[in-house]
Amino acid sequence: MKRLQLKATTVVLLMLCLMYFITYVDRVNISTAAGQFKSELGLSNTQLGFIFSAFAYPYVIFQFIGGWVSDRFGAKRTLIACAAIWAVATTLTGLAGGFATLVAARLLLGLGEGATFPASTSAMASWVRKDKRGMAQGITHSSARLGNAVAPILVLTLMTAFDWRFAFYLLGALSLAWLVLWYVTYTEKPADHPRITAAEIDSLPPPKVRPVEVPGTWARLYRRLLPVSAVYFCYNWILWLMLDWMPLYFMHSFHLNIRKAVIFTSGVFVAGVFGDLIGGLISDRLLRRTGNLKLARSVLVAFCMTMTGLSLIPVVLIHDPMYSLIFLAAAMFFNEMNIGPMWAIPMDIAYDRSGTASGIMSGTGFTAAIVSPVVAGYLIDRMGNWNVTFLLSIAVMACGVVLTFVMKPDMPFVVTLKSAASSARAGRDVAFPVVDKN
Repeated sequence: MKRLQLKATTVVLLMLCLMYFITYVDRVNISTAAGQFKSELGLSNTQLGFIFSAFAYPYVIFQFIGGWVSDRFGAKRTLIACAAIWAVATTLTGLAGGFATLVAARLLLGLGEGATFPASTSAMASWVRKDKRGMAQGITHSSARLGNAVAPILVLTLMTAFDWRFAFYLLGALSLAWLVLWYVTYTEKPADHPRITAAEIDSLPPPKVRPVEVPGTWARLYRRLLPVSAVYFCYNWILWLMLDWMPLYFMHSFHLNIRKAVIFTSGVFVAGVFGDLIGGLISDRLLRRTGNLKLARSVLVAFCMTMTGLSLIPVVLIHDPMYSLIFLAAAMFFNEMNIGPMWAIPMDIAYDRSGTASGIMSGTGFTAAIVSPVVAGYLIDRMGNWNVTFLLSIAVMACGVVLTFVMKPDMPFVVTLKSAASSARAGRDVAFPVVDKN
């Protein structure tokens, strides 16, 4: 019997899936643990909102920096540094003794995880075929949503067997284990991998050429991606409302105990796993059949955001835990269908700068993770219920639908280089398009 031997490209994708899974467990574990440490440490809902959102402040900054770093120094070294920092931060969360130390640990976690998704997108640009980019992003992000679904049950189990602090110690050790595996399994260039085949190399894009950096290029790329980033902000608004507040929503709105609230929360997150997978597959299939990037990316995202907003309406109108579970799961499913096409767009627009481009999109859009949890906490404290929070989220989705039609994923980013010597002689610019040749 032959031993199963995975392709090198499959191993890299699996390692990225495992990273997405671990990072999202580390991000959302605090929302489950909050059910225990909120009373232990005497925290209000508003303070919890700040603790939840503290992760996002450095995360946003290092999305921008990390994208550039991964393009400049490579995904391998970038992710090794990131894993070391987020592992320490997760462990320190278990040592926290109050509001200030919890905020500090979450800030460090955001610093460590900020560059992870842009760096992994940079890796995928080299290791994934063009017509499978949506699928690859969908699979990796579905692993993140699986982390969302598993985290409440895992953390609750560890809290029941030990306490909430032990859960963070164990998850920190798991993060360090991933760091070691990434070091021994990933190479920056696919051709350098000891187990890659000639057929795999032939199917992959040509090696990325480090782009020439012209003054003002980053600012022009930022402006080019601004509509994409705005749509991603709308996606993140709903996502982080659910990631941070779902356990407490079910506990407080329907007076469920923490065990039942965790089960309901996991049900919502499981729907997101399937949304990620299906959205990426549909986007790539549309692209292969039609060759139309606008249809495969923009129109699909507009449809999914419309369905997300519509799914939230019954949550406002019907006050019942089962109906809330069903329609919140539907909202999570359609919102997560956006992920595959959205994360493929930076690679479509700026292949040679895919790390930087995805960092711009994610960093700008992720500001919603700062605003959304705090706004939700404030509105819950002021209003005493969730209706206004969900109505505001529906309005955000409506804005996202409108903005999808100005993303223009079919228009590659072009850099114009000014040749000083030529300008002196002929007074004209020389244009070098930086486009995906695949």
